[in-house]
Amino acid sequence: MNATLSALAEPNRLHIVELLRDGPLPVGDIAEKLHLQQPQVSKHLRVLHDAGLVGVQPAANRRIYMLETRPLQELDAWLGSFRRVWEDRFDQLDDYLQELQSKPKQPDGD
Repeated sequence: MNATLSALAEPNRLHIVELLRDGPLPVGDIAEKLHLQQPQVSKHLRVLHDAGLVGVQPAANRRIYMLETRPLQELDAWLGSFRRVWEDRFDQLDDYLQELQSKPKQPDGD
């Protein structure tokens, strides 16, 4: 998971993942959409590929990149553990607020 987080920490790589969310793309299309040079995009795609976030399929003289779901599912599962903690805390806060609202109001000492 460290490789996933490290790869996604760079803004251009995160943008590439967001682009690939909508479907596979060749390197040239990614470069065009991000306004980057193709060699820059290729380097970013190499990092994403090494982290297991993207797969590549050769098609004639083009390379088509697509998202790999496994690392993203692992990241989602890890984040899910934090969601459960926060949901529990929010439930406790909700219970406490309901308890406060159900208590009779004390008259002001005027």
